[in-house]
Amino acid sequence: MAYDRPGEPLVLGVPRAAFRPSPVFLALVALFVASGVMAWSGFGNVRFDVFLFVVSGWLVSLCLHEYAHAVVAYRAGDRDIAHRGYLTLNPLKYTHPLLSIVLPVVVVLLGGIGLPGGAVWVDRHAIPGRLRHTLVSLAGPATNVLFTLVLVAALRVGSGAFGGPVEFWAGLALLAFLQLTASLLNLLPIPGLDGGNMIQPWLNAQWRRMYDLFAPFGFILLFALLWNPRIGGWFFGAVFALGDALGLPSWLYALGLDLIRFWQG
Repeated sequence: MAYDRPGEPLVLGVPRAAFRPSPVFLALVALFVASGVMAWSGFGNVRFDVFLFVVSGWLVSLCLHEYAHAVVAYRAGDRDIAHRGYLTLNPLKYTHPLLSIVLPVVVVLLGGIGLPGGAVWVDRHAIPGRLRHTLVSLAGPATNVLFTLVLVAALRVGSGAFGGPVEFWAGLALLAFLQLTASLLNLLPIPGLDGGNMIQPWLNAQWRRMYDLFAPFGFILLFALLWNPRIGGWFFGAVFALGDALGLPSWLYALGLDLIRFWQG
């Protein structure tokens, strides 16, 4: 085993510390668990408990989404991604904290939508092969899909087996709905978003140049499409239909959205 300095082992040339979860991420996990317990027990203002539960859970999922991108990129050949701090799950290391953390949380509170955020920078030149590039982009949305299924299963099994306060399950249902919307939004073939980045390596040179031209404006294009009544209606119709198919009660995540706006109560 190689060492960077006395007592500091290396993993493929990278200090092992680059792989340890950061205190910031661990604090978010602790807040998620504690606020879930508070919402379950009705401690204090239950609306604020659900607010903390949903927001901290959403931030944890954002960290894991970006970690999935980073760890697949690392395995695919981008070793420098570890030095940039992305494998520590620290959201403060992200390239665009405003777009990656603040904006998604604001959109959750105002619109109840799981907005994707561009956070980690990947050195694409260090990754050989088009398939590997696609897998790097797919890793984040795949994490959201997995979270969606896990949360829906926990909701359907847990609410029936354990009962408990409706406020807790409403918060969990809202988290599942946010993961569902994030899954679908991230898979849209829009330049600059994960869905677009999945197909970009397979485009010919001319289409790739056009893609790269529009990629910096992917968020603006996404908002413009969702703002269009017809396109937005199609998208959210698909979200609601898929939620129904998964057994996610619409009234329950609607209650969760109402609860997290504690300032209105």
